[in-house]
Amino acid sequence: MDRHLVDSHCHMSADEFSQDLHDVMKRTTQAGVRALIAVTEVASEFERVIELSKAYPGFLFPCFGIHPLQGSEQALRSVKYQDLEPAFPLFQTYRDDIVAVGEIGLDFTPWYAPTPLERDEQLMVFKKQLEISKELELPVNVHSRSAAKVTIATMKEQGIEHALLHNFAGRPAVAIEGLQAGYYFSFPPAISKNDQRAKLIKQIPLERICLETDSPALGPEKHVRNEPKNITVSCEYIAKVKGISVETVAEVTMQNALCLFPKLKM
Repeated sequence: MDRHLVDSHCHMSADEFSQDLHDVMKRTTQAGVRALIAVTEVASEFERVIELSKAYPGFLFPCFGIHPLQGSEQALRSVKYQDLEPAFPLFQTYRDDIVAVGEIGLDFTPWYAPTPLERDEQLMVFKKQLEISKELELPVNVHSRSAAKVTIATMKEQGIEHALLHNFAGRPAVAIEGLQAGYYFSFPPAISKNDQRAKLIKQIPLERICLETDSPALGPEKHVRNEPKNITVSCEYIAKVKGISVETVAEVTMQNALCLFPKLKM
């Protein structure tokens, strides 16, 4: 059966894809992927992801967002408000092109955000981008590591109705709060190596799950670059955990993505 898969969270403007993006895209379509929701982490990526959306129209759909962690992988730090400031005019310039605001959120991992001051500044940057999403009438694509409960609570306080909690790893009780708020959840291929996530996937109704790869990170093999073609791994794992067919997971998650991202036209 021909599958129609949507990768609801990937980083196609990442440097890891700069040398062979065309080949990556070819493998992606061969795997049955019909759309990529391409998120950003820093303002300097915004125009690159717009270029990619024009190079792959109707296939790669851009999002703008400032991630809660900034800097290089060897020197990550908690986001500051000044990291967000260069993004303001770009949100307005490309408001008709982007399909969501993301990747935004909170990351309270102790070694990245050890002080209340850093966590408060993350919250300020997050809330400002939630305001932008409401102004632009766009869903949000959200990071919530070590901060699931406060991330969901903040979105509810800010009146956010349409959100994807990507690579969600919070407790099942916290996931229920997100479900009650109407939010969706997505899981990358790396979950196939983590049986602790199975309990969470069983609890969340398929009607609230999207597929993602988080490429180039969180692939099925550690220290190997992830690609959107590996979304089949997520699809097959969710089907196995829920005891349903791969085709059902593919179809329902595609419809979920279309519902969550109304500007997604496949």
